[in-house]
Amino acid sequence: MELLVCVVNREEKLEEILSGFLELGVTGATVIKSEGMGKVLSQEVPVFAGLQTLMSRSRPQNTTILSVIESPEVMNSAIKMVQDVCGDFGEPSTGIIFAVPLSRVVGLAPELDPDED
Repeated sequence: MELLVCVVNREEKLEEILSGFLELGVTGATVIKSEGMGKVLSQEVPVFAGLQTLMSRSRPQNTTILSVIESPEVMNSAIKMVQDVCGDFGEPSTGIIFAVPLSRVVGLAPELDPDED
């Protein structure tokens, strides 16, 4: 079981991503509106105001999607689907995707929670 984290710089793609998750059988995700460190520093800390020029390529708002996924096959399909929807994550200002192994999870729907009988 892993936690899929997708930070997507194209908010307009959220609905398509969540629909794609449902098609893959991923029925739970948490969506958080987020900002990158450079954006926050350039607005909140005067000494970093010079970062404004670097921020011209970035989006003002990101969307972070978190989902616990049990199957490695579904995880791979979910990552591929997000890349298909958003484009090449190797390009600047696209976002980032990563997965984190989970040793314990409490509070999932019973079909995903191995501790539930």
